Amino acid sequence: MASSVSAPYSGRMPQNRRSFLKLSALAGAFSTNSLFRQAHAEEWEAATRNVSHLPLNEVAQNEDYWSVIQRGYSVSPLVLNLNNGGVSPAPIVVQEAVTRYNELTNEGPSYYMWQILDEGREPLRAKLAHLAGTSPEEIAIDRNATEALNTIIFGVPLKAGDEVLGTTYDYGHMIQAYQQRQLREGIVYKQINLNFPKFPMDDPDAIVKAYEQAMTPKTKLVHITHVINLQGQIMPVQQIADMAHARGAEVIVDGAHSFGLMDFKIPDLHCDYFGTSLHKFLSAPIGTGMMWIKRDKIAQVWPLFSSGTPHSPNIRKFEEIGTRSFPLEQGIGEALNFHEAIGRSRKQERLFYLKTYWTSRVEKMKGVKLHTSAKPEYSCAIGTVSMEGYTPSELSQALFKQYKIHVVPINMDDLKCLRVTPHVYTSIADLDRFVSAIGELAAAKNA
Repeated sequence: MASSVSAPYSGRMPQNRRSFLKLSALAGAFSTNSLFRQAHAEEWEAATRNVSHLPLNEVAQNEDYWSVIQRGYSVSPLVLNLNNGGVSPAPIVVQEAVTRYNELTNEGPSYYMWQILDEGREPLRAKLAHLAGTSPEEIAIDRNATEALNTIIFGVPLKAGDEVLGTTYDYGHMIQAYQQRQLREGIVYKQINLNFPKFPMDDPDAIVKAYEQAMTPKTKLVHITHVINLQGQIMPVQQIADMAHARGAEVIVDGAHSFGLMDFKIPDLHCDYFGTSLHKFLSAPIGTGMMWIKRDKIAQVWPLFSSGTPHSPNIRKFEEIGTRSFPLEQGIGEALNFHEAIGRSRKQERLFYLKTYWTSRVEKMKGVKLHTSAKPEYSCAIGTVSMEGYTPSELSQALFKQYKIHVVPINMDDLKCLRVTPHVYTSIADLDRFVSAIGELAAAKNA
């Protein structure tokens, strides 16, 4: 009788598996054998052909098409995640890419990281630059918008008395960075209180004027949040930037909630600096980001981490951060494949449609109020809502406890609401579930 005792585990991966991983790493996400093409090419191409003749607004409402996209995600049916403005889940092919690169890395980290996977950064830089509409020599790959923007904020040459202009609606980490420079170096940090939604959200001239009136001859830098994370307002970045440049100031743009969501090129914004997270609407691995600096500005910006050539005009000086996660970084490539296969304008239109779908239903309910513009020029995926009788935290807790719906409470002096952000994997049935929950809670308060 044959022995049933298994052979001892050798601790070594089979040679064919090791060779496959090595070839995958060398070929990368931008080859004809990418994970995306293996998993989705045939089905997605057929789905795209079926809607290619339709205008964007009709494609946005074609549930057969979007069901194909939705199957590319592995989100839990137990919790309805409507906080994709914070961080989005990665598609299955992105998760698989990270796993494969991680397995390869752990065969021999210092070899596979620095001699194999590190070679994949330049093709990735080129692909990100293509999406951004810029030169690869202006793109640095980092871990999130906070790192990208803090690098710029702390690195831009400013002296005591120089003024920086932002708003009370900018992201907290950016506000804190300017406040820290103010404390340490004596710069002057000024904020405009746009007071959304009381401020005329649908009047870009009024927004530009608010910035202009706050500027002085000492204003050297203007900070603009492209899409306000608190309530989804799209800012008139280009107009503000043109005004600021005419007055001698440079412009930094926080694109954390716009890149991978809206169909634009960074140079279209007329800014000097731009930072974003890639793990939001691009659905890249969690903990990935990108920084863009206009080429003629690179040399003057100090890197946040030490560099032997801090005044180099080479954008790569900002990537000298020590040991990083190469698997996460290389997983960005499959997220770019996923994003480009959908199409930028198609994705933007769908997410605006999803926001409009739920907001147009809850705004009719007694005691319910919206705080985001309904126009596509001034909003896209993010919508905000409040309900009489509930604080934002109470409403958020009720939605999760009773309906397992995850949203974000916003508690500012002039803005108290819930932030609701669907993504391409969000179905109409998901939004009907949310609308029904809001309706039941509102009815209970008004009974």
